[in-house]
Amino acid sequence: MAAGDLTHMPDPLDGIAETLDRAAMGAVAQVTSGLSPATLNQALTDWGLHLALSPGKSLQLAAKAGRKYARLFDYMVRSGGHPDAAPAIEPLPQDRRFADPAWSKPPFNFITQAFLLNQQWWHAATTGVSGVTRHHEDMVSFGARQVLDMFAPTNFLATNPVLQKKIFETGGKCLVDGFRHLLEDMQQTMRGEPPIGADDFRVGESVAATPGKVVYRNHLIELIQYEPTTETVRPEPILIVPAWIMKYYILDLSPENSLVKWLTGQGYTVFMISWHNPDSADRDLDMEDYRKLGPMAALDAVTAITGAAAVHAVGYCLGGTLLSIAAAAMARDGDERLATVTLLAAQTEFSEPGELGLFIDEAQLNLLENMMWSRGYLDSGQMGGAFQILRSNDLVWSRILTEYLMGERAPMSDLMAWNADGTRMPYAMHSQYLRRLFLNDDLAEGRYRVDGKAITLSALRKPIFMVGTERDHVAPWRSVQKLHLLTAAEITFVLTSGGHNAGIVSEPGHPGRRYHILTREADGSSLDPAEWLERARPEHGSWWTAWGDWLQRHSGEPIAPPTMGAADKGFAPMGDAPGLYVLER
Repeated sequence: MAAGDLTHMPDPLDGIAETLDRAAMGAVAQVTSGLSPATLNQALTDWGLHLALSPGKSLQLAAKAGRKYARLFDYMVRSGGHPDAAPAIEPLPQDRRFADPAWSKPPFNFITQAFLLNQQWWHAATTGVSGVTRHHEDMVSFGARQVLDMFAPTNFLATNPVLQKKIFETGGKCLVDGFRHLLEDMQQTMRGEPPIGADDFRVGESVAATPGKVVYRNHLIELIQYEPTTETVRPEPILIVPAWIMKYYILDLSPENSLVKWLTGQGYTVFMISWHNPDSADRDLDMEDYRKLGPMAALDAVTAITGAAAVHAVGYCLGGTLLSIAAAAMARDGDERLATVTLLAAQTEFSEPGELGLFIDEAQLNLLENMMWSRGYLDSGQMGGAFQILRSNDLVWSRILTEYLMGERAPMSDLMAWNADGTRMPYAMHSQYLRRLFLNDDLAEGRYRVDGKAITLSALRKPIFMVGTERDHVAPWRSVQKLHLLTAAEITFVLTSGGHNAGIVSEPGHPGRRYHILTREADGSSLDPAEWLERARPEHGSWWTAWGDWLQRHSGEPIAPPTMGAADKGFAPMGDAPGLYVLER
């Protein structure tokens, strides 16, 4: 062998080196709950060095601190003789921690005002520092909020008058009850059992109970066809593609708030994908597998069973992103089997993913990929931890205060029980999703490939109905709305009250629901989020009814319902809904 050929021989240590590196990074990820120490250090260093090199900003912050101390002192003097004196600072509209009147009495009003002024100062200190990258600024600002929330006066007995009052009124029993709740939750967690009360919502009985049949199954999905409840149905069936990051029955909760039940009552034949909960053996399932075995396989089955020429396709969250990919590929290939596309809290453009983007950069993904590599999947608890950090006020500190200190356990609801019924994400798929969509934004920028060829969202020409929610931390509505910039199709966009889940589960009659709605006609001008919100029509009630009217306008005249399954075409019913996959743990 020539000496030059040795340079092309594989290094015998390659495999060992990769295994050692992955194991080490996986161990770090377990300790840090998937947060990259390198990214955190880079963000702090970027911010700290630029702040140190900005004497003007430092002078400005010193002056702000002086003014805030003066405002606090002025308030203390004014409130001494006038208990109803105007505060120096008001909490943010979404901050309900200090709503109780007890916080307006000395000395707790002074403590509250000092905390809020300090919180405002730290926001100024962590933002607007010249030279700091946007990603690092967001991380430092977010981190500062987490630390401040940890030390909020609501979290401590000595500084929380509401908690003190509760202890006095109950003779300390609330602390005993809270400690019991803590022990119960710790035991449930160690046993891998659902939270207290979740057993009251049994899948197939009180939730996911709409009658139907499993009419198709492959390695990745079961397809459920729901029984008709009307004498006639629209000729276009509805195929729902839920996210595989969650169980499908978020859209079929209790009978009174089941989207599936409501749709069958509107005269539609409804099909639902129920995803397999992957394990280590499924580590190599990728985005193409999810597209082919998911919506494409389901679409083949739906059209074969019903004989329909076109289908109303609906995608929720990650399922909506996958549906967009499938629809773009179908449009590229001349597949006309979609009548309309509905996207519920689903992103197609990821340049502004919101606070979830704090966890997405090269170092973070490297750590996350190595954590998944050791198991073959990402566990639902690890994903849930990230979402809890994003809403620590609501999901962590308020729960500690309410349940473990005040002894008040909120009654379990169907939505809470569903939220505790987590799923896993296979290594290959989740890595591709985070890199190709979140990090590189390949779908929006025309680089995403299906069957080896690029697809573009500009190819979408079917009517589109989109829903964003006002308080969405997973798919911020301004990011969802950006599909207007990527396609000239007719788009009806709805912005509804609520968050990522509760905003979608918004049945007619639900109290306090409201939304804005506006249709951009095909080939019409694109509106940015601010322009859209200014022009959109405000409405009270559930967006479901607006969607129902839209579906009706895009549907044909009613016909007799199709059969349940089609045995002669290989789609004989295989069992009752909700099927087997939704029960996998």
